[in-house]
Amino acid sequence: LGVSMDTWNFSYTCLVSLWLHRFYIYSIIAFGISLWIVVQFFASKNKKKGEKFSGDLSSSEAVADKLVNGYAALQARKVYVAGAKIFYGSQTGTAKRFAKSLAEAVISLNMPVEVINMGDYDPEDCLVEETTSRNICVFLVATYTEGQPTESAAWFCKWLEETANDFRFGKMYLKGLRYAVFGLGNSVYVDHYNTVGRNTDRWLWMLGASRIMTRAEGDCNVAQSKHGSIEADFEAWKTKFLSCLQALCRGERKPCSGKCRKGKCKSQGKKSKESSDHEHGASEYETSEAEELVETSSEEEAAEEAGGTNSVIDVEDLGNVMSHMKKAKKSCIEMEMLNNFVYHLACFVDQLLEVKIDGLIYFLFSGYKLIGSHSGVKLCRWTKSMLRGRGGCYKHTFYGIESHRCMEATPSLACANKCVFCWRHHTNPVGTEWRWKMDQPEMILQEAIENHQNMIKQFKGRVSGVKADRFEEAMTAKHCALSLVGEPIMYPEINRFLRLLHQHNISSFLVTNAQFPDEIRNLEPVTQLYVSVDASTKESLKRIDRPLFKDFWQRFLDSLKALSEKQQRTVYRLTLVKAWNVDELKAYADLVSLGKPDFIEVKGVTYCGESSASSLTMANVPWHEEVVHFVQELAELIPDYEIACEHEHSNCLLIAHKKFKIDGEWCTWINYERFQELVREHERSRGSKTFTAADYAARTPRWALFGSSERGFDPLDVRYQRKNKAKDISGC
Repeated sequence: LGVSMDTWNFSYTCLVSLWLHRFYIYSIIAFGISLWIVVQFFASKNKKKGEKFSGDLSSSEAVADKLVNGYAALQARKVYVAGAKIFYGSQTGTAKRFAKSLAEAVISLNMPVEVINMGDYDPEDCLVEETTSRNICVFLVATYTEGQPTESAAWFCKWLEETANDFRFGKMYLKGLRYAVFGLGNSVYVDHYNTVGRNTDRWLWMLGASRIMTRAEGDCNVAQSKHGSIEADFEAWKTKFLSCLQALCRGERKPCSGKCRKGKCKSQGKKSKESSDHEHGASEYETSEAEELVETSSEEEAAEEAGGTNSVIDVEDLGNVMSHMKKAKKSCIEMEMLNNFVYHLACFVDQLLEVKIDGLIYFLFSGYKLIGSHSGVKLCRWTKSMLRGRGGCYKHTFYGIESHRCMEATPSLACANKCVFCWRHHTNPVGTEWRWKMDQPEMILQEAIENHQNMIKQFKGRVSGVKADRFEEAMTAKHCALSLVGEPIMYPEINRFLRLLHQHNISSFLVTNAQFPDEIRNLEPVTQLYVSVDASTKESLKRIDRPLFKDFWQRFLDSLKALSEKQQRTVYRLTLVKAWNVDELKAYADLVSLGKPDFIEVKGVTYCGESSASSLTMANVPWHEEVVHFVQELAELIPDYEIACEHEHSNCLLIAHKKFKIDGEWCTWINYERFQELVREHERSRGSKTFTAADYAARTPRWALFGSSERGFDPLDVRYQRKNKAKDISGC
């Protein structure tokens, strides 16, 4: 009886415990069911798409018969190949040797060929030109220590990775570039086998480039090599590549099933499952030669899904084609919705469990160096530009900063707004208060400087055109732009962080979104304090900034009032979005009288790519002439201000208060050494000794002034013009 009572008590305790924790059990069950439904939904979509595609293939011959209109027969579209460019990244010389061998074989086909060391090539300037050159680009890349590229290929691969994950470039940036990849690796190192070749292939595809054949992988491990050695692997691949190249020159092409997205093309009749992109062992070029004689692009894949190959479409068939294209676009949108669902789910888990998800955030912020749990640093494109003598950003023109010595960072990735033109597409966290474990400012600054220096070091000997003197100067940061992403002023220790910057002789340029008026009032001296004024009425601000605070408008006005109380340099930052906020001149003038800023920056919005988070398009980007016209009209409504400077390349102009026009000379530049002296005196006096913006002003050079022939470009540098201007995304 005693045993049975013990059993009953134990069972009773378990039941009571389950009942008391029923909410958590229900939540887990609900989450599991929801996740299962989402997975099943997208699995069924893909299955239906595959069935439809196979059905379309079976009717392709019938469609082809319809295309004969009595006067011409269907013919394959000619593919003209201008030549071949062979890129190699080598550490021991194997890839270089293979490149020369392949070049000799291509020359034997009476085709022009160029062999290029990746270390001597600038992808940022030159790779986009291959989209229209009709060359075939071949990449022979070796995987070195810990899955990293060789030293000569490091910059090329880093640029390719950042570009592939940068919203501003878009998915069609390299559309038109045709390529093949041969990776060199050793399968003994299982975790990193041919990582560089696989990544290079994937990044090129992500940017819209078209494979002409399956990626191949050579193995130095003779026991696992498919052909007995890496040399034999290369020779086997080279034979297939030359056959493919000849077929392309003759205009012969095989239809692609559209399943080449992971680096392996499949023929129509092949029904086996596609092998994983990260499988180890033998190389992936086991498909037949007929399967590899393909040239794929997003347009062709869409056409094949619509049931056609390289053919002419009758008018009566256009309806079906458009229907398939809409379905394909819908599928992409659904996949993006799934990605957003997973991200927000991860954020929920992050906040619920109070743990960091640095790995996820790192991928979302490609190119960023995450610091602690809430900070980050990134190398600005203008830093790279000025290192190479190609000009600085608009802050160089307006205020005299040295762009190659500027560190772009933030102590808070979170933001209280979800602006329509956010250049991170809202992948950063949002919130109205500080909810994260706080890192100390000393640690943030130390790691920010170290990460910044490490990113600068990658330019030495790897990027062409870097000026030696500027490289040495860049290793010591002189300016810090606290405008990377998020809301820096949310960081509880922002004043300590600013003091640390000044103690390191680093000037501070802090940007806030005008939602934290108390923090602005309590802010200690900053070299230059910005407030983003993205709209001038309550309705347009809500539509453009999409703030989280319910009292956002009052906070906005209070922030401008707080700005008027600051004694150091203050700036309004206006971002013009055509058809959104360019018709509110009088309201903008009223806001200027409220905040009394020293300067007003007016910049055309930069289109940062298509996203479900924003409806912004290129149609919303104003021309530079339109920005100039807006600024001229605004200046007429604010009599205490005049147009001072212009930076045409950034589509930006500066309106300055007339107090900075001394004896007929504009003084918008900053005497940074004088500022550091003044702020040190302020700190030693514990705030009793103050100073104003006029105390550290410096004369503006003539080339930076509005109306100059240079249009704001420093004559000491050489402006680089891209040949393919349509691909240029300058201005961010």
